[in-house]
Amino acid sequence: MSVPRPLPLDGDRTGPADSAEAGEPTLGLSDASPDEGFTVEDLMVEDKAVEQLAEGLLSHYLPDLQRSKQALQELTQNQVVLLDTLEQEISKFKECHSMLDINALFTEAKHYHAKLVNIRKEMLMLHEKTSRLKKRALKLQQKRQKEELEREQQREKEFEREKQLTAKPAKRT
Repeated sequence: MSVPRPLPLDGDRTGPADSAEAGEPTLGLSDASPDEGFTVEDLMVEDKAVEQLAEGLLSHYLPDLQRSKQALQELTQNQVVLLDTLEQEISKFKECHSMLDINALFTEAKHYHAKLVNIRKEMLMLHEKTSRLKKRALKLQQKRQKEELEREQQREKEFEREKQLTAKPAKRT
């Protein structure tokens, strides 16, 4: 398929060397008179040339553009997948932090539980001590009361004995 050559825009005779040697004249813009203008055939040649050039340009760049478009679509899809994966990783990271917080709470709870156990032991020990002290105080109080009672009885006995020992005047008969 032969591609017609576009007309040169300058007035010089330009073109391939083989067409000049073959004796084919090339026309420039200056060769046509300004009154004549372009003919319908010239416009058709130019339309065909433009069409063929557009097809050639499209055939040259279209596969690359389509590959680029497909690559961009794949990248966009991969980006969505990567964003989902990133969100999952972020949620896992947050879970790890929450697990660390939970672990810290459990550690703190163990610490306070140990404190409570120690306080309970101390309270039980203090309760036992106070119970023993109360029993001892009760025994001491009972012992003092018994001693006071014995002293009182002893005084009464001494008082009775002194009474009996005191001389009684004899009765006249």
